[in-house]
Amino acid sequence: MARRGEALREHILDTAKLAFLEDGFERTSMDALAARAETSKRSLYAHFPTKDALFLAVVERIRVLFGARMGAPAEYSAHPPEAVVRYCGRFVQLLRWSSVARMLRLGIAEADRLPDLAAGLHDAVFGATADALASHLVASSGLPADQAEVAANELIGLAIHPTLPRLLFGIEPLVDEMPEENRLETDVDLDRIRRLLHTVMPPTAA
Repeated sequence: MARRGEALREHILDTAKLAFLEDGFERTSMDALAARAETSKRSLYAHFPTKDALFLAVVERIRVLFGARMGAPAEYSAHPPEAVVRYCGRFVQLLRWSSVARMLRLGIAEADRLPDLAAGLHDAVFGATADALASHLVASSGLPADQAEVAANELIGLAIHPTLPRLLFGIEPLVDEMPEENRLETDVDLDRIRRLLHTVMPPTAA
């Protein structure tokens, strides 16, 4: 049965995401995408008038999917500091997933030509994660919003270093399958993040 409407749009987005990851943005043509999605060029252009518009929509889809895989910090533990630790650990864990790391590499590669789209990808992964963590810190620790924002960004930055640059440069291998949350303690050094939390948070809030 032929896909139509929203089902076709989501199928095109999923197909485009895989094509961009495999072939890069520049080498992926709209003709090839239409063939790969098993739809007509007319249908493809009806949903996405340009390849840039399609890439922007892929970024927005990544925002939704990545946010759902991260969840909210409070879901990780009833103990607020431990919820922060495990939330940051899950972020590190997901960055090792090839689907995420390769999309970040793609955003970096296109940053000069498509700065707004690259910035959107950064916000979809890093910005949204930091915002959720900052909101949690406000609610659970009573930090003012501006202090919570600074603490969230600093903690995430420390937690992902040096793992992220090593992943981006291919020094550490990527994980082909999406990492399962139940392997968090095996995959990530949570004790390190606990130590980082105490260095970042004010003594009255840690």
